[in-house]
Amino acid sequence: MTEKTKLHYIKHQDIDYDKWDRCIDAAINSRIYANTWHLDRTATYWDALVMGDYEYVMPLPIRRKFGITYLFQPMFSQQLGIYPAANSANSSQFYDYLVRHFRYAKVNLNAGNLPWKNNTSVDFQAKQNYLLPLEQSYTGIKKFFSSNAKRNIVKASKNNLSLIQGIRLETYLDFIEKNLQASISKTSIATLKNLIAYGQYKGFGEIYGVYTSDNELCSAVYFCRWKDRVIYFSAASNEAGKEMGGMYFLVNEFIKQNVGKNLTLDFEGSMLPGVARFFDSFGASPETYFQLHFNRLPLPLKWLKA
Repeated sequence: MTEKTKLHYIKHQDIDYDKWDRCIDAAINSRIYANTWHLDRTATYWDALVMGDYEYVMPLPIRRKFGITYLFQPMFSQQLGIYPAANSANSSQFYDYLVRHFRYAKVNLNAGNLPWKNNTSVDFQAKQNYLLPLEQSYTGIKKFFSSNAKRNIVKASKNNLSLIQGIRLETYLDFIEKNLQASISKTSIATLKNLIAYGQYKGFGEIYGVYTSDNELCSAVYFCRWKDRVIYFSAASNEAGKEMGGMYFLVNEFIKQNVGKNLTLDFEGSMLPGVARFFDSFGASPETYFQLHFNRLPLPLKWLKA
């Protein structure tokens, strides 16, 4: 093993943030979720596996319970894993280290990471993200819209909806808390607020809202840009928005505003069939990434985590 392929476990306080962020920034599979500022806000405490002098890195979000340290997937972080995309031999070193040093892990890799072949100690579950390139014209993109999407866009256009960019963070958070499909904790709302406030401060994030003719907010989403991806981040609609096609209106207007640019609309994907159909209805293509999972906990903790 050469020094460049030697794997190091680095405690959080010893991570070189400058080298880490340079590695993430240069990686062909770079994702916003792996930046130090994002990890500090979502994982709170994270260590790292580093190969060589930050040639390859892997964040390790950590929790401790009953005296056992385990790996978990933080909210608002769809894809973590190894950066840059490693070959099979290097990837196997990372996975082998996790199995030997942790009793439990359930973490998402990124789309550039390969599963560990010929090893049954780790389960790799395929998940779907949805991506829509925006380089071509609106006409070129629209021809791949489903008939359902086109019908909802027409319906929305008849409801006198208005798209507002840059709505207030507090307005958005209150709306999200009331209207997300899944319940969200106060802690998660605080994390989301921190992420968006940073994105707004740095100029790569903006909140879009759809208002009815009665000036009622009915759909909202936070768009966050990282390199050539614009992430559709934490979206919600109330009953009026669902009835009037508010989110179809919002996404369609965003596409119109950004066609012809070297950008990809990253819907973040969903394993919920209804949400996945919504993304697919705009002609977005699935991107596969994997969730890494193993459970070597002692009984009865193994049953509890099964």
